[in-house]
Amino acid sequence: MSTVIENSHSSSDAPSTQTHLHQLIEEFTVSRSPYYIKQFNILQSARNFAWTFNWSATLFGPMWMAARNLWGMFWAFAVIELVAVVQISRGIWSDLGIEHNERAERLSLKAEDLLAQHEEAMASGSASADALARAVGYMRENVDSARQAAEESASAAPGIFLSGLLLLLVVKCFEGVSANWALERRFLRWRSERTIASGFSRSGLGFAGVLLTLLFPVTIYRFTAAKPLDWLTVFPTDKGLHGYVSKVIDQFFDFLTNYGKSFFGAITHSIRVVLDAMEIILVGTPWPVVMLVVVALAWRLAGPRTAIFTIASLAYLALFGFWEKSMATIALLGTAAGICVTLGIPLGVWCSKSRKAYTLLRPVLDLMQTMPAFVYLIPVIAFFGIGKPPGIIATVVFGLPPVVRLTALGLQSVPHSVKEAAVAFGATNAYLLIKVEIPIAAPSIMTGVNQTILMCLSMVVIASLIGAEGLGGDVLEALQYVAEGSGMLAGIAILLCAMVIDRIVQGRGQK
Repeated sequence: MSTVIENSHSSSDAPSTQTHLHQLIEEFTVSRSPYYIKQFNILQSARNFAWTFNWSATLFGPMWMAARNLWGMFWAFAVIELVAVVQISRGIWSDLGIEHNERAERLSLKAEDLLAQHEEAMASGSASADALARAVGYMRENVDSARQAAEESASAAPGIFLSGLLLLLVVKCFEGVSANWALERRFLRWRSERTIASGFSRSGLGFAGVLLTLLFPVTIYRFTAAKPLDWLTVFPTDKGLHGYVSKVIDQFFDFLTNYGKSFFGAITHSIRVVLDAMEIILVGTPWPVVMLVVVALAWRLAGPRTAIFTIASLAYLALFGFWEKSMATIALLGTAAGICVTLGIPLGVWCSKSRKAYTLLRPVLDLMQTMPAFVYLIPVIAFFGIGKPPGIIATVVFGLPPVVRLTALGLQSVPHSVKEAAVAFGATNAYLLIKVEIPIAAPSIMTGVNQTILMCLSMVVIASLIGAEGLGGDVLEALQYVAEGSGMLAGIAILLCAMVIDRIVQGRGQK
């Protein structure tokens, strides 16, 4: 009896669930709901991709996608359809050989001028008549080749038309096949998050219509007109504006350089002191002592395998004559990385504690990471000159963001329950940071330190452009004189330095 009741309940629940689903589809689609109810049922009942075809999406393409709020598909298919329509238009209306014909006309005029000069030289008995005759023959050959190229380009029109038509047909088929599937995926997301736009968007349809009405005719005109309007091919620039802004920037740099000379000099002097100390330790100390200390550190912090690899790497540096330059490079790297860590970890802690500070520093960090290195070398040279300290400053600009970001990320990832427990036992803010948050975030912080070190080392070659010397100088010299062998040897030396430092730092982080 209970089984019968359960079966009756399940059979009565199924239609109600199905009815509720159909109501949701009607609410989501608004228009043509019976069609989409049928198509969504086919897609949801299939284990794999089910074959459905939407003729509305095929006929109206991006317009249908905009009306259904599928803007990602709208932009993708609009661009592809534009390419196909442009190819079709070029095959029908464009004079594909116009450039070659214009070249042939120019060469023909030159040939006529040369022919007139040849006739005059023949009449006067000049010795240049033979040379002019050869020039006329050469010019006529060029005219014939240009006209032949124009004919070949014109004969390619049917092929261009067919390729555009084929592309348009393939795109239309793909639109019809993927439309219901994409709309059903959006329906599933809409069921869990009702803020997602649904229904038939007349505003989206109007916006797409205006946009496509502007894009398609203008683009077709650009590629089919023999001589399109200048403002379509060349952006109307103002050279006077470029010169004025450049002059203002020059004056600004001159002002900062003159009035900030003592400030920039103090920074350069401080970096020079630290760099000299590092070079005394690494370059001035006898090489057996340095090698023994480095191998011992590798053994102690990262294990015997890293120690063996370190021995082999240091032997390579010594045998190929890169020892002093490698130690000078590592001194430069150590100074730059030390400055990055000294500044980066406190900044990362500040960013993790203050949302406003992170909001303020984020665009600065983005600028430091995305701006090409050769661009910020310009202000570095303007303010600090050339040499090793400016190279270190440029390296700091490039290497600082990772340690700041990963320190902030690690501290923000500390579980809130752990911090609450520490506070409940009476932990102060300083104790909470030093004894709880930093130990838990240590893997992320060490990853940031490791990334900063490697990014600083990657600046070795670029910093050598402003006099940082070291192994980067050898690579730069090899590029200038196309010395492949010496360049590869110096590059391998930089690689080995990076790998040794990476293994040692990773070993320390794991411990």
